[in-house]
Amino acid sequence: MTGDRFEVAVVGAGPVGLAAALAFAQAGLATCLVGPEPERRDGRTAALLGPSVDLLRDIEIWPALAEASGPLRVLRIVDDTGSLFRPPPVSFRADEIGLEAFGWNVENARLAGILADAARAQSGLTWSTALVGGFETDDLAHLSCLDGSRIAASLVVAADGRHSRVREAAGITTSERSYRQSAFTTILRHERPHGDASTEFHTGSGPFTLVPLPGRRSSLVWVTLPRHAERLMGASDADLAFAVEAAAASLLGTMTVAGPRGTVPLSTMSVSGYVGPRLALAGEAAHVLPPIGAQGLNLGLADVAALVRMLTASRAEGIDVGAEAGLARYARERQNDVRLRSVAVDGLNRSLLAGFAPIDAARGIGLGLLGGIGPLRRAVMRAGLAGGVSHPGVSRGRASAGSSRS
Repeated sequence: MTGDRFEVAVVGAGPVGLAAALAFAQAGLATCLVGPEPERRDGRTAALLGPSVDLLRDIEIWPALAEASGPLRVLRIVDDTGSLFRPPPVSFRADEIGLEAFGWNVENARLAGILADAARAQSGLTWSTALVGGFETDDLAHLSCLDGSRIAASLVVAADGRHSRVREAAGITTSERSYRQSAFTTILRHERPHGDASTEFHTGSGPFTLVPLPGRRSSLVWVTLPRHAERLMGASDADLAFAVEAAAASLLGTMTVAGPRGTVPLSTMSVSGYVGPRLALAGEAAHVLPPIGAQGLNLGLADVAALVRMLTASRAEGIDVGAEAGLARYARERQNDVRLRSVAVDGLNRSLLAGFAPIDAARGIGLGLLGGIGPLRRAVMRAGLAGGVSHPGVSRGRASAGSSRS
């Protein structure tokens, strides 16, 4: 591949990089995907919200994912902080704002596998499994790979994760902050049906969330203290299932462990800039959020949708796809969305950890108002789904407004 030239080179073959490469190639851009095959790890899931499903539908992989995905028709919040200002549980229903579902929960391994299969079959898309060793620019962007190959492109999209080599080579700096929490994840089977409801218990150590999968299965994201996460990792299957059932107040009945376990320290990462000369960052190369509120992958796919819109507009206007003006628009758009959602996730998490009466009261009053005032609740639901930029030609929320299993 020495000296090969493309319009766009995408670095990173995770879900965000794969989706980007597919979308660019289908938009008629000569595209190269650079990165090793994705690891098909089990045990973690992604709750894909409406705009993400729109993008996946438009790049024609949603039919393969739909049957393996669990709809999120109800979002339930239960205050389990022990606060004196504890409000009653609050439920948000998708049909209240005219949607079939808020989104769909799918195992990461299935998502990555279907994207990779589609990328291998996509015309106009070349996949190099080499690792990138360097990045530089002149009239074009140049990638040097560790196997000795070189790739030139009008634009490089760095989707190579939070430890992005391309971002580092471009001199874009990062700011990171760690929380004294970890997220424990696994998949469970349960005695009672979940009713397509995602239930989030707000606890004093962070959110405990059960998200529906097909059948009587749910994925678990348990944000807790690191030492507790370590105990959960080392517990027997029986003890772990009992601990989850107790934390869920037996909402779904008897539990059994049905997937591998994982734990991730909670942290955030932001970047000094989303773009550079002939470079755009996407996914965790651009932003890292705690696994709260299903924002991480959805923000990455929103990056992809915004880039596709920018690139197709540039081509239609006869403008270089790596031109500074288009990249500046992308940066402004994504910085605003990511900043808003970062503040919301951080604020929720900190409010649970504070243990301060006025904050507990404010949170309790807020949930009570959402539960009791329909117009306010509906406005909040629409705002929560409005993030991101739909793929060109796709109306926001379309994927969850009609049947996604046809």
